Amino acid sequence: MNNRNVILSADSTCDLGEELKARYNVHYYPFHIILEGKQYQDNVDIQVDQIYQAYYDRKALPQTAAINVGEYVDYFRPFVEAGFDVIHFCLGGALSSAQKNCQLAAQEPELAGHVFPIDSCSLSTGIALQVLEAGERIRAGMPAGEIAKEMQAIVPHCHASFILDTLEFMKAGGRCSSLVAFGANLLSLKPCIEVDNADGSMHVGKKYRGTLKKVLPQYVKDKLAQYPSIKRDHLFITYSTIDPSYVELVRQTVEETMEFKEIHTTNASCTIACHCGPNTLGILFETE
Repeated sequence: MNNRNVILSADSTCDLGEELKARYNVHYYPFHIILEGKQYQDNVDIQVDQIYQAYYDRKALPQTAAINVGEYVDYFRPFVEAGFDVIHFCLGGALSSAQKNCQLAAQEPELAGHVFPIDSCSLSTGIALQVLEAGERIRAGMPAGEIAKEMQAIVPHCHASFILDTLEFMKAGGRCSSLVAFGANLLSLKPCIEVDNADGSMHVGKKYRGTLKKVLPQYVKDKLAQYPSIKRDHLFITYSTIDPSYVELVRQTVEETMEFKEIHTTNASCTIACHCGPNTLGILFETE
């Protein structure tokens, strides 16, 4: 049987950026954002700035909702009916029910054998790194089933972490206590949140102390020194909202520390940004 052409797809939490999305012809399906009783589609009809402004103006907190089974089925069906197989990258299963929902959708008789969900065990551009790997394999003519198998070995080599400037949004969303948030603010602590690429869960790593101008370069140097064999193809600098001078500071630190073929700067999706708050920034890369 001839190989079917492959569609490359991801949840909107991939944060790939428009240039790379177009370069690899990546299709997105948006998560849901619920704000003040109204439902939106992530980065379609609501943007990160609007979410933060609603909190600052009215203390309105957003909620996020995963893509459900029916939505995935309706999304994949036209691709499969048109003769395509689909590789779809999901927000890590430890972080969202979307990955399980995607798996259930892929088992529907009309889609079975043609939709291949990938548990990224990651978020944001930790997923994007995997998408790029799959994109290169699609260009090389590899069938979807083989790509899905190879991704199992790629996932544990994609590293995601980020620095939080404030715990206010995590406190407001019930993800840390008021006491912890107050203490972090009082001591000017900037915790590094790390994603476990074995299962996609998150934990607090090193706690930095000082201003972002001081903390961000040290964080970059620490992360790039942590692994002996970093792939030099792509590094992502991904952030919620932050002054451009900090993005440039991080880029400069990366360039002075290690050479990469491409350094990409991308904005976090609403789903990611509403949990971490403004001035959050991370570097994300892959190891051999």
